[in-house]
Amino acid sequence: MTKPLGVILAGGLATRMGGGDKGRLQVGGQSLLSRVVDRLSPQVSGLALNANGDPVRFTDLGLPVIADSIAGFAGPLAGVLAGLDWAAEQGADSIVTAAADTPFFPQDLVARLTAASEGMAQPLVLATTPRTGEEALKSGGGKRINRHPAFGLWPVALRGDLRAALQGGLRKVVMWTDQHGGREALFEADPFDPFFNINTPEDLAKAEALLK
Repeated sequence: MTKPLGVILAGGLATRMGGGDKGRLQVGGQSLLSRVVDRLSPQVSGLALNANGDPVRFTDLGLPVIADSIAGFAGPLAGVLAGLDWAAEQGADSIVTAAADTPFFPQDLVARLTAASEGMAQPLVLATTPRTGEEALKSGGGKRINRHPAFGLWPVALRGDLRAALQGGLRKVVMWTDQHGGREALFEADPFDPFFNINTPEDLAKAEALLK
């Protein structure tokens, strides 16, 4: 089976970090975005960046830059749709997405999402981790999970359905994946959740500490 294409989702507004391109923030002397590129590119057959605004600011990455086709910052699903449209032009069957602000996601992300999709006519899988610590207690036991909607395997065959859902106002990723019988791939969250993402200056400091 050919590897899916990869799409890095960088279309958010980064309001809690004061706006701008959050992926350009540095951790351990390297930008979050370049860390994500380094981690995802070996796992996929090709890579693009989903970002809005002037694409010239990402020229240094040497990646195709694809903007949302749904106006008004419609969230991660708009980035997924942009990625699916790009993949369709490449003749690909599926994409795997990763967030631009999540530098520690698993190096076997694609392999495990793909394995979880075995037997599905339309491979649709989200990454999950178990809830730990206080979060597990609050949610009624350690069996509960966190779904990570920016990290998924998505079929090009469903892009028309996704476009219609977004145009109809749908914004919640899991509502759409549940409608289509989406599966989950469970990843370990010990010693920390690999899908930990950077939303605040405190998160940036935590990422620096994790690197050390």
